[in-house]
Amino acid sequence: MELAALPYAKYLQPFTAELEIGEDYSEAHVDGTEFDGVQAGGIRFSESALTSVTFTGGNFDRVRLDDVYVSRCRWIGGSWGETSFLNVSVLDSVLAGVQAYGAQWRRVVLKDCKIDSLNLRGARLQDVEFRDCDLTEVDFSDATLVGVTFPGTAIRRARFAKATVKKLDFRTARELDVALGWESLRGAVIGGDQLAEAAPALAQTLGLVVR
Repeated sequence: MELAALPYAKYLQPFTAELEIGEDYSEAHVDGTEFDGVQAGGIRFSESALTSVTFTGGNFDRVRLDDVYVSRCRWIGGSWGETSFLNVSVLDSVLAGVQAYGAQWRRVVLKDCKIDSLNLRGARLQDVEFRDCDLTEVDFSDATLVGVTFPGTAIRRARFAKATVKKLDFRTARELDVALGWESLRGAVIGGDQLAEAAPALAQTLGLVVR
């Protein structure tokens, strides 16, 4: 989806303010801005857009994004714990080393994103789609995943230890490499080719001896 196609696009106003802890921002368009080491926990963006924005470090715990369009943004490190994303689209963006433990994501689409060492421990993801993404060492341990799909996405060295899953579908992922937590994926759906590739890891998890 293009920015101009959003129902609230015509109401967007350029964002020129400073981010302040606990503030609400509505119908704001943040464009081409760099936030380095900002302390902005508890802020909320609604019916807004973030384009070409870079977040480096900082504290954004308990941030809320409701009906927000994100494109060509970069998240480098920083704490985004217990954040809430609802009806959010994240396109052509980078997330690296972000601490998003305990996050609540619902109806979120991430498309054409590079995601490396993202900490989603204890998060709840419902109706989330990772489309045509590269996921490397993403930690879903202790997370709850409901209706999560990965069309066209490469999943490398992911961790699912003690995760709870429902309607988790890997079939359209282009790569599936689980480093930890196969035993927590009971009920997940995978394709036949994926099963064949995962057989050695599954055998090791189950303690099977293949001769």
